[in-house]
Amino acid sequence: MNERIAVVGAGQMGNGIAHVAAVSGLAVTMIDVAEAALGKGRDTIAGNLERQVKKGTIDAAAREAALARITVSTTLEAAKDASVIIEAATERVDLKFRIFEDLDRLASPDAVLATNTSSIPITAIAARTKRPASVIGMHFMNPVPVMQLVEVIRGLATSDETTAKVMSLAKSLGKTAVEVNDAPGFVANRVLMPMINEAVYCLMEGVGTAESIDTVMKLGMNHPMGPLALADLIGLDTCLAIMEVLHRGIGDDKYRPCPLLRKYVDAGWLGRKSGRGFYRY
Repeated sequence: MNERIAVVGAGQMGNGIAHVAAVSGLAVTMIDVAEAALGKGRDTIAGNLERQVKKGTIDAAAREAALARITVSTTLEAAKDASVIIEAATERVDLKFRIFEDLDRLASPDAVLATNTSSIPITAIAARTKRPASVIGMHFMNPVPVMQLVEVIRGLATSDETTAKVMSLAKSLGKTAVEVNDAPGFVANRVLMPMINEAVYCLMEGVGTAESIDTVMKLGMNHPMGPLALADLIGLDTCLAIMEVLHRGIGDDKYRPCPLLRKYVDAGWLGRKSGRGFYRY
């Protein structure tokens, strides 16, 4: 594929997407408003590539070639020549709407506009553009270089052509693409987040300690990580935001966020990134 990819956002997800695209031989422009974020993103990619060299999954020449394929920019104008633009900015509705309004204006008429959102409706994002048929969800899993899945989410107006192009792109990145339809939480978070939320209820109600709940799920269900440790990795603020999307979007009380989850977020106990969540780091 001779695609040029633009990735909007240089954070954990954005730099991971840029990493896999560059390793797969694609030219990538990583865009972020903050110079510091771009520097940190490039450093993260370089460190992760170095780890791959040490593991023997790529050689030193491949690492250098991948780094050389990545350019960075602080302006969305840099996305104008990209055939596929993947937005991986912070999970805020207002921010994503604004980015897509700008991309609609700036991007090439035949470009695919994809979003890595984990819960915001694709149909609502697409409606902020004059090209809803070209807008699609491309939900990568964290950490992107390691995780195989890309959840490809069709909005109400997403075309077959856009879907086929993104499914093909995901395959070229070495990922397994699964096509789903636009609905609150899609499939991944519609199933995962209520499980995490129920684990928090078990903790709140004294059914078990965090360690005991996680051990039951790891050893009993063969999960690589318990739900509370996973919540800490994802970020409790992100978990709460997704539960709120599910609760609001579906309207069923079974999706009500656990009060203890809300309390931890209010306390600033957000998980690994803040040093404390259900566990201390």
